[in-house]
Amino acid sequence: MVAHKGGGACASPSSQNNEIAIPIQWPEAAEAISRAAASRPGLVVAICGPKNSGKSTFSRFLLNTLLQRYRRVAYLDTDVGQPEFSPPGSMSLHIVDEVIEDLSNSSVRAPERSFFFGDISSKRDPEAYLNCVYNLYDHFVTHFRKNGSEDNRGSVLPLIINTPGWVKGTGFDILVEIMRYVSPSVVVQLRISLQRKNLPTGAFWLEGEEPTGLLDLIDIESAQQDLLHRSVLVKKDARFFRGSLISEYFRQCFTSDISISTNKELAFALASIPPYQVPLSRVTVKHLHHQVPADEILHSLNATLVGLAVSSDRPTRANSYPWCIGLGIIRGIDVSRGLLYVITPVPIQSLQKVDILLQGLIEIPTRLLQVHGCVSPYMCTNVVHTISHKDLLES
Repeated sequence: MVAHKGGGACASPSSQNNEIAIPIQWPEAAEAISRAAASRPGLVVAICGPKNSGKSTFSRFLLNTLLQRYRRVAYLDTDVGQPEFSPPGSMSLHIVDEVIEDLSNSSVRAPERSFFFGDISSKRDPEAYLNCVYNLYDHFVTHFRKNGSEDNRGSVLPLIINTPGWVKGTGFDILVEIMRYVSPSVVVQLRISLQRKNLPTGAFWLEGEEPTGLLDLIDIESAQQDLLHRSVLVKKDARFFRGSLISEYFRQCFTSDISISTNKELAFALASIPPYQVPLSRVTVKHLHHQVPADEILHSLNATLVGLAVSSDRPTRANSYPWCIGLGIIRGIDVSRGLLYVITPVPIQSLQKVDILLQGLIEIPTRLLQVHGCVSPYMCTNVVHTISHKDLLES
């Protein structure tokens, strides 16, 4: 076991991003990990720490550093409340092949594989949450480790795991289970001056046991400091952050030549775009974390955000959620005709295969529902495509 601890918190701007003051220990830690990855193929790096300590920012910084050595880097995002590349409520595996220009903000990217967990915390169903984490990690091992997937320099892809910031009570127990399952070779802890907020030092998840392989432990301080130069938590508006990710996701419904620069413009565009028609008879609604009476299902669906899934596309692990291929907004329901009206950036070729709607607790941001001249939830009759029986036969 090798342990590293960062030095003083000298906050000089990083060349990667001029808007963030990066402590001098961050590039030192990232370079140490990059060198370790070169000598130990298949490095698994877990980023841990309390909520708002800078885990996501450091993971982006590390990702950019590793991309200087590797053509591709795997990224497993387990933080359903503040995900890095997916809308809130999602857990995903990404294969990243380009540097992140903006270290200060998350951005939506197409995943290699994804689950729609449907909540911003794992507390309602820790077992299902852990199942999703295990399945994503297993997918990485099967497709990018066992099959010998290599970058252009002949090295197995390194994996970065961004963990949740819930590190006390049940959250700590969940984190321990994740760490035990993935057996990281490097663990980076983001720490702040208020010690009671931090995780225990050392290999806390091993509970005194010896690691199965070489393990590096690296402690670094949060980039945010107070006037006394103490590392502190970064204050974030979590609701605004989540709303921004959802807005960015649904901007993908429009081509790049359409100018949408404000939330009002996006809300109006989503209210104006012709939705897809989906027959109620060909989809099953799966409620996550809550139960809905049978006679209230359609009412509960109207004007909600849902995960889109295919029943035949499931992980092999028992009692697993189906893989999620994207998100949709149920714009309206025509009960008399048995139709759902769905807005989604998912291509029609993939949407034709969807037969499960996953309804969780993720709400559509209010900014997207308040459209001048429209009443939401609302119905419409102009549609971009009706998914017909013929489509199903052809798919």
